[in-house]
Amino acid sequence: MMVTSSTTTDIGWFGIFRLGLVQAAIGAVVVITTSTLNRVLVVELALPAMLPGLLVALHYFVQVLRPRLGYGSDMGGRRTPWIIGGMVALGFGAVGAALATAMMPAQLWLGIACAVVAFLTIGIGVGACGTNMLVLLSTSVPRERLAAAATVTWVMMIIGFIITTVIAGKMLEPFSLERLIEVTTSVAAAAFLMTCLAVFGIERRNTISASPPSATSASNGGFMAALREVWAEPHSRRLASFVFVSMLAYSAQDLILEPFAGAVFGMTPSQSTQLSGIMSGGTLIGMLLVALICTVGAKARLGALRLWTIGGCVASALMLITLAVAGFVGPDWPIKPTVFLLGLANGGYAVAAIGSMMGLVGRGREAREGTRMGLWGAAQALAFGIGGIAATAAVDLARALTGSLPAAYGAVFVAEAALFIVATAFAVRLSREDTQPTMKIDVQGTTAAYVVEAGRG
Repeated sequence: MMVTSSTTTDIGWFGIFRLGLVQAAIGAVVVITTSTLNRVLVVELALPAMLPGLLVALHYFVQVLRPRLGYGSDMGGRRTPWIIGGMVALGFGAVGAALATAMMPAQLWLGIACAVVAFLTIGIGVGACGTNMLVLLSTSVPRERLAAAATVTWVMMIIGFIITTVIAGKMLEPFSLERLIEVTTSVAAAAFLMTCLAVFGIERRNTISASPPSATSASNGGFMAALREVWAEPHSRRLASFVFVSMLAYSAQDLILEPFAGAVFGMTPSQSTQLSGIMSGGTLIGMLLVALICTVGAKARLGALRLWTIGGCVASALMLITLAVAGFVGPDWPIKPTVFLLGLANGGYAVAAIGSMMGLVGRGREAREGTRMGLWGAAQALAFGIGGIAATAAVDLARALTGSLPAAYGAVFVAEAALFIVATAFAVRLSREDTQPTMKIDVQGTTAAYVVEAGRG
C-alpha cells in the first residue's frame, strides 16, 4: 500500500489564462522555427525538404529528456525557474536556427551543423518550459476545471501560432535573411518577456510535503531511481503507453490529409488548405464543447474526463475508417463534413486526454510530479516525431504494393484507426483504476488530500 499527499492551490481563471500565455509564447517561437524557417530552407534556399523535416523531428526526439527536466524541478521544489529557463533556451535556439539558416548560402555544412545544435536547444527549451508549466497548472487547478484549463492552454498555443504568423509575415516584407534574424530575435524576446510576466508571483510555497525533495532524492538514488519509481506505477506506465499510441495516431494524419485530398479528390492546393482549416475548426470546437461539458457537469457522469477520452478515441477511429471508405467512393463523397467530424472527435479526445493527464500528475510518490509529467510529455513528443515520418513512408510503401492511391491512403487511415482502438483499451483500463478513495483532513487550516492506493503500485 502506498500513501501520498498533495495539495491544490486554486489560482483561479485569471491564473489559468496567465499560464496559457506561457503556452502562447511557446507556440509563437515554435511556429517561426517549424513553419517559417521550413519554407525559407525549401523555397528561398532551394534545399531538400528532408532537411527541415529531419530538424523538426530532431527537436521532438530530444524531448525524451522531459522526465529529467521535470525531475530537476521536483528536486528544487519550484517550477517557475525551469519555465523561464526553458523559454531562454527556446529563444536562443530559435535565434541560433535563424543564424544557421542565414549561414547556409555561404557555408552549407557549417550552417547545417549549427542548425542541428539550434534545434536540439529548441527541443530542450520546449521540454523544460512546457513540462513544468503543465505541472504548475495541474497542481494549481481543481479537478473540475482541468478540461477547461487544458483547452485554454491549447487554444492559447493556437492563438500564439496565428498572431505570430500574421505579424511576423508582415515584418518579413521585403524578405531577406538579415530581416529573418531580426524578426526571430524580436519574437523570442517578446515571448521571454511575456513568460516572465505570466509566471511572476503565481507560484506559492504553501503546500504540505511528506518529506523534503532533497531527502527524497538522497534516499532513492537520484533521477534514474525516480524514473523507475514512476514507471513502476501502473497508472503512469499505462498513461505513457496511452499517450504514445493515441498521439501516434493523432499526428500521423497531419502530413497525409492534404496529399490525400489532392491525389484522390482532385483538390487544388487552395482547396486542400481550406480542408485542413475545416479540420482545425472542428478540432477547436470539439475542445471547447468537451471543456464546457466537463466544467459545467463536473459532478455528473457526463462530465467525466475518462468518458470523453474513451469516446473521443472511438469516434476518431470510426471517422478514420470512414475517411478510408471515402477514398474508394471518390469526389462524390461529402469529404468536408467527414473531415470536420474527424476534427471534432480529435478535439474532444485531445482535451479530455490532456485533462486526465493533468489530473493524474499528483497520484503516486510525493515530489515526482515533474518526472511523471515529463514521462508523458516524452511519450507525446516521440509520437509526434515518429508519426509524420511513419505515415508518409507507409503511404509510399502501400502505394508500391497495391498500385492504388485510394488503397494506399485507406490502409494508413485504417492503421491509424487501429491505433486509436488500442489507445481506447489503455484508456478503459485507466478509467477502472480511477476509483481511488480520497480522505481530506484539515491541518492548521490547510487541507491535505491523502490518496490511498490499496494493492497498486
